[in-house]
Amino acid sequence: MIGTGKTVKSITARRRHRLARVAVVALALSLLGGTYALAAPNNSADAAMASGKADDVAQGKSLYVAHCSSCHGMNAEGTAKAPTLVGVGAAAVDFQVSSGRMPAGDASSQAPRKPRAEWATDEAISQLAAYIQSLGGGPTIPTDEQVDPAKGDPARGGELFRANCIQCHNFVGAGGALTEGKVAPPLNPATPRQIYEAMVTGPQAMPVFNDSVITPDQKRDMIAYIVSVREQTDPGGWGLGRIGPVTEGLVAWVVGITLVILASIWITAKKRRTQA
Repeated sequence: MIGTGKTVKSITARRRHRLARVAVVALALSLLGGTYALAAPNNSADAAMASGKADDVAQGKSLYVAHCSSCHGMNAEGTAKAPTLVGVGAAAVDFQVSSGRMPAGDASSQAPRKPRAEWATDEAISQLAAYIQSLGGGPTIPTDEQVDPAKGDPARGGELFRANCIQCHNFVGAGGALTEGKVAPPLNPATPRQIYEAMVTGPQAMPVFNDSVITPDQKRDMIAYIVSVREQTDPGGWGLGRIGPVTEGLVAWVVGITLVILASIWITAKKRRTQA
C-alpha cells in the first residue's frame, strides 16, 4: 500500500510538471491533425490525379508558365493584373480557355468570347486544368453524362432558367446589357459543358450556382432547355434577335412612322402636280 501511494504521488507530480501541459496540447493537436487529414477531402496534387495523370500536371505547369504566369503570377498567386487561380478549379480553366476568354487580350471590364488560342487544344486545356486543380482544388470538369441535354427535362429546365437566369440572359438566352460596361453574353455559342461550368464557377459578373442551390440534375435540365430553344424556328418570321417586345415595338414604330412619312410626301407631291 505504501508503494502504491508513492507511485500515485509520483504520477501526480509528473502531471503538475510545467512541460506536461505542453505535451498534452501537442498530443491533442497531433490527433486532431491526423483525424482531419484522414477525413478531409484531398485537394492537393493527389486530387488532380483523379482527373489526370502526374505528367498532365507537370505539362500543365509548363503551359501555365508560358501563357498565364505573366498576369496571374508564377505560382498563380495573382497580381495587380489578374486574380489568384488557387482554388478556382479545373472547371474554371476549361470554361475560360475553351471559350477563348483566356488568355485575355487586355484588362478590360469583361473578357469577350473569341476563338481559342492556337496552343489551346483539348489536350492542352486538360493539362492546364489538371495543374490548376492541383493547386487548391475547386469545381471539377463535369462528365459527359452531367451535361447531356438528351438526359435532361427541358420543361423543368425552362422553369429553373426563368427563375434564375432571364434577368440577365433573356428568356431564350440572347444575353443583355449589365452595369459598368458589362454584358450577359448570349448562350447560343456556349457548349453544354461550358454552360454547366459557368454555373458552378460564376465567371465575371455571373453568380455561382453551386450544387446546394441548383443540383447537378437541375443544371442538366437547364442545359436541355437552352439547347431546345436554339433548335426552335421563328414561326412569326424575323426573330429580331429574340430580345422581346421592346425590339418588336421599336421596329413596328420605326417602320410605321416611315411609311406614314413616305405616304405624306407622296400625297403632297401628287397634289402639287395636280395643281400645276
